[in-house]
Amino acid sequence: MTNSPRIADLLQDAPAAGQTVQLTGGLRTVSDALVGPLATAALRTLHVDRCFMGVHGFSVQDGITTPNMLEVEVNRLFLERCDSRVVVADSSKWCLAGLYSSAPLHEIDTLVSDDGLDETAVEELRQHIENLKIEKVVES
Repeated sequence: MTNSPRIADLLQDAPAAGQTVQLTGGLRTVSDALVGPLATAALRTLHVDRCFMGVHGFSVQDGITTPNMLEVEVNRLFLERCDSRVVVADSSKWCLAGLYSSAPLHEIDTLVSDDGLDETAVEELRQHIENLKIEKVVES
């Protein structure tokens, strides 16, 4: 289940065994997500095992954020309707705050980021998120 046409295309082009790709309807945002009444109506009736969510920004104070009022509603529904919440955010998003908060950090099960986060940030995040994965950036 995704609200991003680009992600749906990627998943459809490289299908996993037993995988079904479902695209929600709605308005397209700058981040290429679909939002609005059709997207939220579709999400209200679904159950998702694991949600992978990219974010505009994240911080201890604001949690995970977005600058888009319609997108925050879709983000909150995805987080409510899933068993496992995984946020993927590179270190440039740390302490960047969008206007709207989707969730506090303690509601996130796993955060995946890169090794650009300093030690202080990592320690702060570990106090709020049980599973923190810091990946080394490999330059190509």
